[in-house]
Amino acid sequence: MEFLLNVIHYVIPFLILLGVLVFVHEFGHFIVARKTGVSVSAFSIGFGKELWSKTDKQGTVWKLSLIPLGGYCQFLGDADESSTTEVDLSKFSEEEQKHLFATQKPIKKLAIAVAGPLFNYLFAFIVFFGLFFFIGSYDIPPIITGVIEDSPAEKAGVLVNDKIIKINGVDIKEWNDISREISVSVDEVDLLLERNGENISVKVKIQEMDYAFDETEKPIKRKMIGIKAETKRFKVVQDNFNFVESVKKSYLEVYNVTYMTLLGVKQMISGERSGEDVGGIIRIAEMSGDIAKSRGFVDFLAFMALLSINLGLINLFPIPLLDGGHVVIYLIEIISRRELNAKIKEYLLKVGLGFILFLMMFATWNDVKHLITRWFE
Repeated sequence: MEFLLNVIHYVIPFLILLGVLVFVHEFGHFIVARKTGVSVSAFSIGFGKELWSKTDKQGTVWKLSLIPLGGYCQFLGDADESSTTEVDLSKFSEEEQKHLFATQKPIKKLAIAVAGPLFNYLFAFIVFFGLFFFIGSYDIPPIITGVIEDSPAEKAGVLVNDKIIKINGVDIKEWNDISREISVSVDEVDLLLERNGENISVKVKIQEMDYAFDETEKPIKRKMIGIKAETKRFKVVQDNFNFVESVKKSYLEVYNVTYMTLLGVKQMISGERSGEDVGGIIRIAEMSGDIAKSRGFVDFLAFMALLSINLGLINLFPIPLLDGGHVVIYLIEIISRRELNAKIKEYLLKVGLGFILFLMMFATWNDVKHLITRWFE
């Protein structure tokens, strides 16, 4: 019985989450390819053995495959799903050659490559807009409603009902701003508090502490200073945001997530932040299950939008095999007006594959350690 409940709470939300995000990403490649005259031979959610398929009027085979950890949009003439292999043009008629991805100009290839990540961003923007416009807000005033006993905040003299005005010199308007500034800080934060009409400055150290969404779930380790507010959830409000305000807030939400992700990557590269923050598929499944179980559908949608931004951004990194790696190659070809040497491409793709496999193993190792800590500590 417990196993079935875990499947419902963790596996099913994870499969829905990943399936939607993969579909959005690959559909971006698909629709731009179609619009630019490139034929798509297959569109698959998942890898491996085919579970279901349907061929449309233009010859694209739509598939659901056994391993639900990704997907692909395969163009006519590609020998594999990565669209990186050389194509034997002699196998295709003169008319078919016009619709091969391999025969397109670099500017068209560039548009198709960028479309996947951009659709992830567009999807996130639309989700946030819908939540803000139709439901309201999940803004929480930056007023402290609880201080954890023996936490750095308590030791620094932070009190309940203190209002945080600035962190490290950055203006704080809502609780989201607090979470952002603490997450991108390393050892300590400078707080400017408003207490009984007076401003007070304090330095508070950051440390890993037990954290849970609510009392129904097991705590996990998280970097905190030990302050609490209302639970961060979307709430129906009497005066929902108008169209323009919803657009602004959606843009800011997308911008802030992108900024925090890039800053986190920069801090990992510079050594300011531990590599243990890198998570993978297991961590995503865990978080999606926790949110679906304890916080509901609306917060699950917001989490999906956040991950969509991360998926789009990561795919734009200039790493061979990722969309960003292809973008760099196509930009070089556009500038040089000649195709990059096939051997150089092959070498770059091998390097990219090795790097991605290393990151996947590293992230999985972090995820397993995290789960062991959560289960047994």
